[in-house]
Amino acid sequence: MKRYFTLKRISLPWSRRDTTQNESSPLIPKASSTKEDTEELGNVISDFHQAGPTNGQDNNIPVSTRVRPHYRYSLTDYFLKYFLFLCNLVFSVLGLVVLGLGMWGLISKESFAQEKIGSIGTDPMLMLVTLGFVLTMLCLSGCVGALRENCSLLKLFSATVLVLITVQVLAAIMAYSLQDQIGGFLRSGMLTAMVRYQDDLDLRFITDEIQSNLQCCGADNYRDWEINIYYNCSAPGVLACGVPVTCCVDPLENGTVLNSQCGVRAQQLDEFTAQSVIFLGGCLGGISRWIEQHKGLIETIGIVVLVVQILTLFISTRLIETIQWHKVHI
Repeated sequence: MKRYFTLKRISLPWSRRDTTQNESSPLIPKASSTKEDTEELGNVISDFHQAGPTNGQDNNIPVSTRVRPHYRYSLTDYFLKYFLFLCNLVFSVLGLVVLGLGMWGLISKESFAQEKIGSIGTDPMLMLVTLGFVLTMLCLSGCVGALRENCSLLKLFSATVLVLITVQVLAAIMAYSLQDQIGGFLRSGMLTAMVRYQDDLDLRFITDEIQSNLQCCGADNYRDWEINIYYNCSAPGVLACGVPVTCCVDPLENGTVLNSQCGVRAQQLDEFTAQSVIFLGGCLGGISRWIEQHKGLIETIGIVVLVVQILTLFISTRLIETIQWHKVHI
């Protein structure tokens, strides 16, 4: 029972206290401990100086002695990021609008019907659908890539823009060097549109816009409309030997009512008589004159579009480098 009743020694005021310092004193450092701390501090300082010239990338240096600075995005980086995001967002919406218009045109004309599906490849609305889809996908990759700092999407966007720039430059070079072949291509396209004038509403709309705005009729002259089965002189209908109303010099009777019969039997008239009723010149010459008159504007628009694409490519490349650099250093 003694061990349970052991009394703690109580120091009395008159008793002698032992003031000798020994190793059991908690607040008094040991001599050997002080020496070890000094040596350890020296080792840490030497390791820190060794890490300085190598930017702290020596794997043999303890983690606790490495000092890694904190890097932040600059205002330029933020500006490039959100500028690229907003530009691609705007063009994504534009692409969706073009895609919607193309699909609306195909559906309204019932181009997906079994009897029309075979000729859908030549439908102008298919070009709008393709253009809208490509533009939307391209700009969405740039938009999401910039916002989420996704290097994969940004690389895809940059590569596609680079391909588009290359294709446009090659197309401009070919268009300049192959002007005669392009003229033949336009002539065959114009004749095809005239043949299908009554059957394809899109081609009819395009042909009417060209003839009314350029004040022309046919490809080379007004007699080219004989190629159409409805305007051919051997046709049985009222349109035989005639031309469309958009060939007429004054299609509005009394300035208000459209005279749809103004071009009837116009092909049977001689040029002197016909010039007061319809336009005699073909649209190929009108297109050539329009291009020549607006050559400066066309070149300016082409250069601006090319510069915008190059600037977009530069911004996306710079953003990719910035994102990769921060992933390495942070």
